[in-house]
Amino acid sequence: MRVDHQIRAFEQILNSYDGSLPLHRFLPVYFKQNKQMGSSDRRWATRHLYSFFRLGKALPLLSREERLSIGDFLCQDTLSLIVEKNLPSLTGHIALSLDEKLALIKDMYAAFDEEEVYPFHAALSGDIDKHAFFTSFFKQPDLFIRVAAADSASIVSKLADENIAVKAISETALALPNGTKLETILKEGSYQVQDLSSQHTGEYFKPNKWDKWWDCCAASGGKTLLLHSLEPVIELLVSDLRESVLTNLDERFRLAGIKKYHKKELDLLRNNDQVLHHYQFDGIILDAPCTGSGTWGRTPEMLSFFDERKINQFSVIQKGIVQNIVKYLKPGKPLVYITCSAFADENEAVVKHITDTLPLTLESMELIKGYENNADTMFVARLIKHIQD
Repeated sequence: MRVDHQIRAFEQILNSYDGSLPLHRFLPVYFKQNKQMGSSDRRWATRHLYSFFRLGKALPLLSREERLSIGDFLCQDTLSLIVEKNLPSLTGHIALSLDEKLALIKDMYAAFDEEEVYPFHAALSGDIDKHAFFTSFFKQPDLFIRVAAADSASIVSKLADENIAVKAISETALALPNGTKLETILKEGSYQVQDLSSQHTGEYFKPNKWDKWWDCCAASGGKTLLLHSLEPVIELLVSDLRESVLTNLDERFRLAGIKKYHKKELDLLRNNDQVLHHYQFDGIILDAPCTGSGTWGRTPEMLSFFDERKINQFSVIQKGIVQNIVKYLKPGKPLVYITCSAFADENEAVVKHITDTLPLTLESMELIKGYENNADTMFVARLIKHIQD
């Protein structure tokens, strides 16, 4: 039977996957090594794996197959053979809302506890709506792009002409179905792929013309591109520990038309005075290394494979980086601290450590509740360096 074939394929891939690579990187490698799998096999296997992982650690005593069936029913709005086989009484309800489907599952499985979907709920940051946050993992977040306000209407029109559902969130932020292929539709450099919550952090930058800013954990440069869109007449330094991501940054900057910037490969947990001794900045962006726990709607396998000890490990790294960079910030100027974490130990606790131990005062901070907009959950704080007497 075809359904048995699909279950075997799901089990074989699951047995091969150890969580060391993100699932979206693992699967292409697996499929390349298993060329006997046709396009339909690959498509169903991908759907089943993501549906399975979106259930997190809920209903752990059930078999994999039954948990997959429950996850697929909750996450999808079209029927699968696996749901038809294992949950026949629910097949007529596949198009219901998520809350309605959750109610049906709770009626069938008294042991179902949505808190077990996200097993690290005790560590959560701020005033998160736990029900909304936990259930958000049953939905794939949207794809968001940032565009110039002057180009927004024409880009929306062009996407609509291609029958792509597009929603204008603001004059510069557009939401699209995840997986939308934009490369053949929109001109390179006319848009930036950037989560809605990440775009929102720009409200905390507040750059001035002729400022000198440092994006110290720049990765591929998304925050710098956002900063530049707010104020193009600034001097930029971008740095990262990884040379490879700085190479990607060069290409993104070229497409965005950014030609003048400084770039350095730096380990911010070390003393970099020999390299940075003459630098003084009007603003520093620290998009800190973190657990990424606010983005697991995009990588739901982390609900199963994350090691909770990493929360403290990242917190130590974050505090160490701040300690080493604050000396390069001018008095009266902002440090913008950002994570894509939902954990208090990486967010509010780090801010408290900063204000308790360093010459910085908290101006404002926010837990950006991406689950309200089918986006990532993030944290941002703007801290001002003390003016010396």
